[in-house]
Amino acid sequence: MKKNKVNEPLPAYERPSSFEEVWGLFEKTDEELSKRFKETDKKIKELANLFTTQWGKLVESLVEGELIKLLTERGIKVESLLQRRRGTRNGENYEFDLIVVNTDEIVIVEVKTTLRPDDVKDFVEKLRKAKIFMPEYKNMKVYGAVAFLNANSGSEVMAEKQGLFVIRAAGGSSKIINKEDFVPAVF
Repeated sequence: MKKNKVNEPLPAYERPSSFEEVWGLFEKTDEELSKRFKETDKKIKELANLFTTQWGKLVESLVEGELIKLLTERGIKVESLLQRRRGTRNGENYEFDLIVVNTDEIVIVEVKTTLRPDDVKDFVEKLRKAKIFMPEYKNMKVYGAVAFLNANSGSEVMAEKQGLFVIRAAGGSSKIINKEDFVPAVF
């Protein structure tokens, strides 16, 4: 066997790979890469969901800590505060982030990190069904509120026009940004 200049044996001559063999290697590599990309995508989605969920819980806790005081200042008596009410009624799933209750009225609060116009539309639809979803409140006045850190595309103005309390969570506190003479819609 011949040796090259650095005293390593030269590999034995092998016949060149056929097109089919090379193509097979490409396919195998492509399958392996696709599998790895799918696994990576799945892990990224899991991490993004975890981040979003934890961030959302943080915003909820910011709002919850101030909610009783904020609503009391607006003349709404608070007897209890409920978190994350979920259920299914008539085959339809629902979820409400926060609910404030007294003897004749409830305030349902949708909490978002970033409030978007579609969030407002969807929430108003849920509010219209609140007495169906939670029949124990069927004889009560239902008010709505949206709470958020950031608002996109004038969604906070849209929410107020829909008759919702608008709560901005900021730093260590939250505040209702509706005007003092604001009258909420009854759903």
